[in-house]
Amino acid sequence: MSVLLLLLAHLIADFWLQTDSMINNKMKHIKKHMLHHLITTGLALIIIWGYTYHFSKVINYLVFPLLFICVTHLIIDVLKLKLLDTIKPIDSHDLKKLGFFLVDQALHLATLIITCIVFFDVKATTMMTRLLQLLGENGGTNGLNVVNTLLFIIIIFILATSVSGHMIKLILGSLPSELANFEAEFTFKNKTLDAKNSSESRLESNFTEEYHYLTYSNPLLSRGKLIGYIERLLVILLTIVGAYPSIAFIIAAKSIARFKQLDDRNWAEYFLLGTLSSIFLGLLLGLLVRAIVM
Repeated sequence: MSVLLLLLAHLIADFWLQTDSMINNKMKHIKKHMLHHLITTGLALIIIWGYTYHFSKVINYLVFPLLFICVTHLIIDVLKLKLLDTIKPIDSHDLKKLGFFLVDQALHLATLIITCIVFFDVKATTMMTRLLQLLGENGGTNGLNVVNTLLFIIIIFILATSVSGHMIKLILGSLPSELANFEAEFTFKNKTLDAKNSSESRLESNFTEEYHYLTYSNPLLSRGKLIGYIERLLVILLTIVGAYPSIAFIIAAKSIARFKQLDDRNWAEYFLLGTLSSIFLGLLLGLLVRAIVM
């Protein structure tokens, strides 16, 4: 329970409590960001402290773990921000940001595991054996209790929505930002008639003018983000029940809804990359849930 609870606290602070302004200028809001982690991690540690150790030895089971997690989190975040400042603004810089993001989250997870090992007497071999049992063929019958199952489901929900959405945003970030809100391209033709009267002949000339318009949706509506959330959650549910062919209907439905926009090659590639990335992440999370819970 300790690892799952601390991981949930980390995800809530990192993804649910961070605003767009905090993400865009994280160094400026680093104190506010650390306050979020202090609160969420503190609440998680209080639950662990009370449930497992019955509120005894507050220094060993509450103060030291909280200081260790917050200090290591601050160090990791500052180092990541310093590395991000070294990235030159080229087309592939967002893919590098994705790499830094994955390493950053892996380091945070490692510190949470180290916290449980050092301060809560959790043995690494026991933890690994338990994980292998859950991922085995009889994982679902062996073991997560109701509390751990609930924590695991909430974590998967955050991973499928906010975390996956941020990853896909980084994957698509190297493409022009206008493509994210591109709706359609319209062409209007204006045909005019120019008639010249003369004593000798009547001449008619036809002129056709074409006007091209690109329409964009309001990014504040976040319709694409919401569609992505629902899409990945549906993929997870379909994967759990083994209805893999039904996933194709999700792609077909999105393609039909965006049929006219697919005429634009750049947007079509943007759409395909985003959809495949979303489906891939949904499949991975669905297979993980199926292996551990079912």
